Amino acid sequence: MRISECMTRKVQVASPDQSLRDAARAMADLDAGVLPVGENERLVGMITDRDIAVRGIAEGRGPDTKIRDVMSAEVQCCFDDQEIGDVLQNMRDLKLRRMPVISRDRRLVGIASLGDLATNGEPAWAGEALGGISQPGGDHSQTAH
Repeated sequence: MRISECMTRKVQVASPDQSLRDAARAMADLDAGVLPVGENERLVGMITDRDIAVRGIAEGRGPDTKIRDVMSAEVQCCFDDQEIGDVLQNMRDLKLRRMPVISRDRRLVGIASLGDLATNGEPAWAGEALGGISQPGGDHSQTAH
């Protein structure tokens, strides 16, 4: 089965010139923690609620800061004609819960999430990937050093 058969096709895309306020509002409206960022019909980045908090607010940037100033420009994505097993393995290896899906001409065509895979694919696939994603990656501490 190809990833295009179980991904979410209707995806809201933010512009890199929109503000962090716009991104946060869109995330609140969608009940989502991530938005793809597109320009000229191409995926140019992703912005997460964590990007807003850590690269924005924590660094003293205001709500009118442009998305392009805090987004992640290096995006891990997959192609719409890839097999689900390959995409899941990549998600597991990269510890991602969602991955943008692009066409071979690099246009955003959807997003694949573990929820999509559990709902529209084989639930065991999503569970297996989540098990790998949720594995601790090393020492974690919330104490100051």
